Amino acid sequence: MFDTIILLTGPAEHSVFTTLLRGHNPGLTVLPVFTADDLAVIEPEWLCRARLIAFTSSVPVPGAVLDQLGYGAYHFHPGSPQYPGSSPARAALDDRATEFGGTVHRLVAQADAGSIVDVERFAITDDASVAGLEEQAYTTLVTMFWRLAGVLAKQPAPLVVRAERWGATRNTPARRARPPGPMMADTASSVITLAASHEHGLVPRIGQGLRPRASIPETETEPA
Repeated sequence: MFDTIILLTGPAEHSVFTTLLRGHNPGLTVLPVFTADDLAVIEPEWLCRARLIAFTSSVPVPGAVLDQLGYGAYHFHPGSPQYPGSSPARAALDDRATEFGGTVHRLVAQADAGSIVDVERFAITDDASVAGLEEQAYTTLVTMFWRLAGVLAKQPAPLVVRAERWGATRNTPARRARPPGPMMADTASSVITLAASHEHGLVPRIGQGLRPRASIPETETEPA
């Protein structure tokens, strides 16, 4: 029986996302996971009842853990499908790309290789920087999490995949503009303002706390 989400993310996101997920499914157990050591101590009886959600995490999830999850695993990748791997924002600017975004995909043993569930893209401005692009991608992913939270929290079946494919060039650690890890803490705290009273009519916005959800319809069904 699906009754648990293992949430692999940073502390800034954890409290807000946990409240959001439980708002959609009050009976849900949300296990906080921040490191590989945290993953290693989860008992198989928990894994078989659980779905794992990783949000902009660089922590590798062992294949043995993925194989035991009863309801799959999903990753919110801070880049568009054209840029799997490390530092996608740097790679997009190096390539003089005209658009960037966020990607939600099934988590498999190989990083950023699982089937794609959802994508949102935005135009890259002429004066874009790596930090600015990362911040936009992070904001996009938070909005996507808000939109998909109901499905992730309540639907035992796998999320429907889209006809999107990953780019052929995988970015390596040598291309990283900064050390790997969660998105910048200051960005996280400005995007996810602690208004976690599961007000489902509000969504976070960079530097502006919360705004009405008018432009983001509630999504309770599978993404197209």
